[in-house]
Amino acid sequence: MSGVLLITGGASGIGAETARRAARRGYKVAINYRSRDAQAMGVAADIAAQDGEAVAIPGDMANEADIVRLFNETERVFGRITHLVNSAGIGGGGMRVEAFDAAALHKLFAVNVVGLMLCCREAARRMSTKHGGKGGAIVNVSSMAGTIGGRPGASHYAASKAAVDSFTMGFAKDVAAEGIRVNSLRPGMVLTEMTEDRLKDDAFRTGIESTIAMGRVGRAEEIADAILWLLSNEASFISGARVDASGGGFVFGAR
Repeated sequence: MSGVLLITGGASGIGAETARRAARRGYKVAINYRSRDAQAMGVAADIAAQDGEAVAIPGDMANEADIVRLFNETERVFGRITHLVNSAGIGGGGMRVEAFDAAALHKLFAVNVVGLMLCCREAARRMSTKHGGKGGAIVNVSSMAGTIGGRPGASHYAASKAAVDSFTMGFAKDVAAEGIRVNSLRPGMVLTEMTEDRLKDDAFRTGIESTIAMGRVGRAEEIADAILWLLSNEASFISGARVDASGGGFVFGAR
């Protein structure tokens, strides 16, 4: 593949692994990050060491001006953006409904939903044939949490991801005739920097894996490969889909 790929939240976890693998497939990769500058620069350096092209660009997904600047800077460096992966997101912390804090909820939805939607807006303005573009492909990273209301204490996070899925379906219909494909990918529990501390607890990990049909958590590279397939021409007739990358889905009770 070739093209210009912008990945939000690309400094670590699924985003970073997607960046590395995308570069090996010929993409020019813009790696967005908010505060993990050393990690983002490290991913870009890894790509450069393999003769790939990458740039790390800061930007807060809760800030509209940062999002616009991110897209403009990516195109200044690499030319027109052809692919987008919205991987940036926050968990919001464990919180039962009676403990909800309005500021925390606003921040969660500002990043996970509004920021993602604004990134899609900027992509559509550049990719759509209606606006002089040549089409493109977008993957919004959602979560299996959005399908079940989340695990205990995560209903707010689950709601944000359900919003991503709903938006993805509607957006895909809006731009399908304008050369843009849009899909959401819903990972289950995946071992990343964000989850590794909790998964070091054997009891916690065993409990989680008992609810996964395959009996294990996922790996970042498995999710990255699914994202890259959805971006590729091999998925040319797939848009508006919600693809589960969850090890067979949730199971409950003794197996």
